[in-house]
Parts: sequence; C-alpha cells; structure tokens
Amino acid sequence: MAIATVNPATGETLKSFGAMGPEEVERRLAAAESAFAGWRTTRFEERARLVLRAADLLDVDRDDIARTMTVEMGKPVVAARAEAAKCAKALRWYAEHAAELLADEEPSADDVRDSGAERARVHYRPLGVVLAVMPWNFPLWQVVRFAAPALMAGNVALLKHASNVPQTALYLEDLFRRAGLPEGCFQTLLIGSDGVEKVLRDPRVAAATLTGSEPAGRSVAAICGDEIKKTVLELGGSDPYLVLASADVERAAVTAVTARTQNNGQSCIAAKRFIVHADVYDAFAEQFTAGMRELTVGDPLDEGTAIGPLASERGRADLEELVEDAVRKGATALCGGSRPEGMDRGWFYSPTVLAGVTADMRIHHEETFGPVATLYRVRDLDEALAVANDTPFGLSSNVWTRDDTEVERCVRDLQAGGVFFNGMTASHPALPFGGVKRSGYGRELSGHGIKEFCNATTVWFGAEPSDS
Repeated sequence: MAIATVNPATGETLKSFGAMGPEEVERRLAAAESAFAGWRTTRFEERARLVLRAADLLDVDRDDIARTMTVEMGKPVVAARAEAAKCAKALRWYAEHAAELLADEEPSADDVRDSGAERARVHYRPLGVVLAVMPWNFPLWQVVRFAAPALMAGNVALLKHASNVPQTALYLEDLFRRAGLPEGCFQTLLIGSDGVEKVLRDPRVAAATLTGSEPAGRSVAAICGDEIKKTVLELGGSDPYLVLASADVERAAVTAVTARTQNNGQSCIAAKRFIVHADVYDAFAEQFTAGMRELTVGDPLDEGTAIGPLASERGRADLEELVEDAVRKGATALCGGSRPEGMDRGWFYSPTVLAGVTADMRIHHEETFGPVATLYRVRDLDEALAVANDTPFGLSSNVWTRDDTEVERCVRDLQAGGVFFNGMTASHPALPFGGVKRSGYGRELSGHGIKEFCNATTVWFGAEPSDS
C-alpha cells in the first residue's frame, strides 16, 4: 500500500511519501535505544513538564491538525477537533497522575515478615523501546492513548502508523519534538506493513502495541510470541446495544444514532448490533430509523456534516458486500442500503438500518465498519444476552434498563471488556480500555494501561539476624 494522503471525499491523491529505507530505520532504532538510556532515569516531574507542554501545543494546533485528519481519513471536522481536544486531555491526565499510578507498592507488614524479609516493595520500571502499530480511524487519539502513559512511565516510542495518514503521523513526531522531549523519545517510521516484522524482531525493541484488524493482530502477536516480547492488542468489535423493556426508549434511540455513526461508523467501539425487547421494539425501531435517515451526508470539512466518506474505496466495497448479502438473504433496509444519490466522487455510504437479520448472514458475525446498524427483536433478557454474546468479538457493550436485576445479570454475563448502562461507550483516561475474545488482550488507559509496559520488580531485603 502506498504511503499517501488520499482525500476520501474526492479520491484525489494529495501528497505521497517514500518509505524509509533500511539505513533510516536503523538510525531511528539507534536513536530510540540511546534516548531510552536517559529518559528512563528522568524524574516524573520532568517528564510531566514536557508532556504538559505537548498538550498545550496540541491545543494551539487543534484547528490545523483537525483539518489534516479530515482530509486524510474523512471524519467530520467537528469530530476531528474534538479528537484533538481529547488527546490534550489525556496527555494532561497522565502527566498529573503517572507518579501516583506507578508509586512503589508495599505488602502488608505481616506478609513481609512471612516472606522472611525485613522490608519489601514492588517497583515499576519501564521496559524500553515500544513499537506502536496504529490505525487510521482515530489517527491522533489511538496514538496518544498509548504514547501518554508509555512516555510518562519512562519508555520511548516508535510509531508505525497506517499508510493513509502519513501527515498525522509526522505531526505527532513533530509535536513531541517541539514540546522538548529528547531526540529519539518519539519517532515515526514511514514504512509499509511489510517492514514491521524486521522492526519487531530487532532486539532493541522491547514490546509492541497494536490497534487494528484481527489479521494484523495475529501477525504481530505471532512474531512477538516467537521473540517472547510483550504485546497489547485492541482489535475489532461488534458491540451490542441492548434496549430492554424498562428502558427510556426515546433517549436510547437518540443516543443510538450517535453510538452507531460516530466517526462515520468506523469505530471499534461503535454500537453495531441493536438488540431490542419485543415490548419496545417498534417504538425504538421507528425513532432510531428516523434519526439515521435525518443525518446529513456530505463534505467532512463542512461544519454541518454529520457523516463524511468512508476512509477508503475498499472499505466501502466491503460494507456494500455485507449489506447486499444480508438483503439477499431476507433482511430489510429500513433506510439507506446504498450509496447516496448524486455523490459520484468520494467513498460515501448512506446511513443504513437493517431489520430481520439472521445468523446465516455474514453481517451477523462480521464487523461492520461504516454507518450500518442491524436490528434484532428479542423476547426477554436471556435471548438478548444470547444474541449479544453470539459474536467472536468482545470489546464493549451498551445496555438500556432501569431494572437493577437486569444490571447485575448484564455485568455478570455480557462477554465484553466494558458494559455501559444508559449511555454509549466512550474511552476516558481514568478507565481501562480493551476487550476479550477476538477483540484482543491487555488494557490501555488508566493505571492498568500505564503498567502494561512496565516491569513490576520485586524488591526484597532480608531480615538482619537477631543478636539473641
């Protein structure tokens, strides 16, 4: 795949980049190794000062980097500005909390004595150079939510970004350079996917994190497994959105539109399968479909646009194949189901709601990466949970209910990394983020995320012999 900015609203190639050759990759690996030797020993206060500076610069750059993201991958510019603001917030959160999150931990006095020690503690040390293989859908946020904790923990970062967002990737390197981080602490590698394995196998790379597709996750996990290197994987999602009999249907329907179409529907944690109790199904379906139908599809640089283009022509074709397969096998398109009329340029697709989805349709099992929702009518909570868990993925989930018993059942039985009640899934620096099953393993964000790339070191001091 070419490393290039291709405007998905027009299909026009705006800027192309040559892949870095072996000599340049080697230079950057050497710089990362050298940077880690010093960065790992800096005080939290110094790291925080520089990371806070990066947050301040990002605030200043917000409009410019938002436009870059929109032109590179098609997200509405309003959403792009919000993404930049969220990244600045995460940088500040880790700058303010890292020292506390990584403070030494001390076992109880009884356990210390029982271990034969005079004293003992757990100390967190950074692992080293971490390679981040990142996707195009949230080109700033996906990187920052890794980089903020990793850098504050004392690691250094190499970024292999998606090949269709090279300008965003280069911006991130420049951001941390301007903030004053030492040379080599954060570097972008403009390489294709065929160059990733060599970097992963380099002994100077200690660990890797990947957000992306299931095949990409398998590949990185296999290579790092062979090298016995730590990995964190955040892969696909087909998140269920349960609307139970006691739900506030109007709020659930309004929120569902945003939950499905955020980022033009190209989000791993976007709600995709809407599982609705029979008692409220008709009301929800009517309101949800009306909301989806009213969304404005158009130029993502227009402030009034709700849905921009999909990021690639191949992505739209994949989505069309899933919808066509479902309709051919009996599903009904309550709205959408095709390309918008009169929009011949760019990779646009109409917001779509499919009813009557069954298990023999591909869309029941595969992730839909675009503004397409599937509706299911269920008799009770047991059936709702069965449908919700009938997926290879387990990233997040959403439940609308006012029944405490149903809350407890869903917390216990939904197979997902998160359960969000009476609202839509969202990520926040203070909350762990990640999934189960084929959605990956490990956690980003919160204290869990900053410790993923740390060595939890046991420090033990033997008791002095008694004089008596």
